[in-house]
Amino acid sequence: MNTQSLILHCLQASIIGTVFSYGLQATLSDALFLLRHPGLLLRSVLAIFIVMPVVAILIVEIFALTRATEIALVVLALAPIPPLLPKKESKAGAEGTYALGLMVVMGLLAIIVVPLLSWLLGAYFDRDFAMPPQSIAKIIVVMIVLPLLAGMAVRAIARAMATKLARPIALASMVLLLGAAAPILYTAVPIVVNLLHNGTLLAIVAFIVIGLVVGQLLADPVPQRQTVLALSTASRHPAIALAIAKTNFPDEPFLAATIVLYLLVVTVLAIPYINWRRRVASRASAPTG
Repeated sequence: MNTQSLILHCLQASIIGTVFSYGLQATLSDALFLLRHPGLLLRSVLAIFIVMPVVAILIVEIFALTRATEIALVVLALAPIPPLLPKKESKAGAEGTYALGLMVVMGLLAIIVVPLLSWLLGAYFDRDFAMPPQSIAKIIVVMIVLPLLAGMAVRAIARAMATKLARPIALASMVLLLGAAAPILYTAVPIVVNLLHNGTLLAIVAFIVIGLVVGQLLADPVPQRQTVLALSTASRHPAIALAIAKTNFPDEPFLAATIVLYLLVVTVLAIPYINWRRRVASRASAPTG
């Protein structure tokens, strides 16, 4: 096993461990939350799977971007929310049940929706954006469904043990993620710096900010749910995005670096938003005199 394969396996293990830790704290009712709120479900699908691909098309049409940046934005718009997002949303005072339910439902819908959207966008751009459903299904099942169900099963059988294990496993997964991400970021930094001068950064910032606004507006008036949908709309799954890109454009340079730049920018832009939403949630929960 070479170094690159080892890093990839570490990243995958960290994500699986994180989702497993969610399962240790979740119930079936949590996972099925959105099925009990069909209006919120429809608005969530609209924000994540309909509006953001349209936003990506508009950005590509408006900005004079490199081919790699155009492809990266489109495939990011196709990818559902990342499995690490509920942790970030909980720090912002978001509704944990909605965050978990959204991750599950959007992940499962992605198996059907992403290949369909890939075909539609490919027809629009007169390019291939194909992604076989079985490829999406494999990522979703391995990275989300199985670890989540395993964690929920442990909780159902031994709740006390699940409570004790959740935090250590989540912490170990985060350490593994940081350790695996460091060499990737270090390698990509020179390329990422070059991307800052050709409009890529501005296009990515526009994509993220619009995503935050769209999610904020389409959610319920409940502040905690606004936070969940805003972060979920602006944040995309890098593994699925990269898989679509590499499947269709294996020889296109800078795709991985552009997606890395997106991850860095969305992380930075999320900080002030999370701080603001934390203050909003604090005020909403404060007793009134």
